[in-house]
Amino acid sequence: MTQPEKRKTQESKKKQYNAALKYSGMGMQMLISIGLGVFIGRKLDAHYATDQPIFTAILALVFLVVVMYSILKDLMKN
Repeated sequence: MTQPEKRKTQESKKKQYNAALKYSGMGMQMLISIGLGVFIGRKLDAHYATDQPIFTAILALVFLVVVMYSILKDLMKN
């Protein structure tokens, strides 16, 4: 294998790793955001003593929509 071929192989592997890290980072961003929404919602439900977990559901969905918008915006940019 010649030097330029080795370099191309190394660059393609590096791009694959970067893509994998990017998408796993997006997954972690989604997980943390939804978890934060659920945490805040549970605290609000406990504070206001609601019968149903209304704040938990609403905030989880709001955080999900926000993070999905952010991810889609990032994917469209690239």
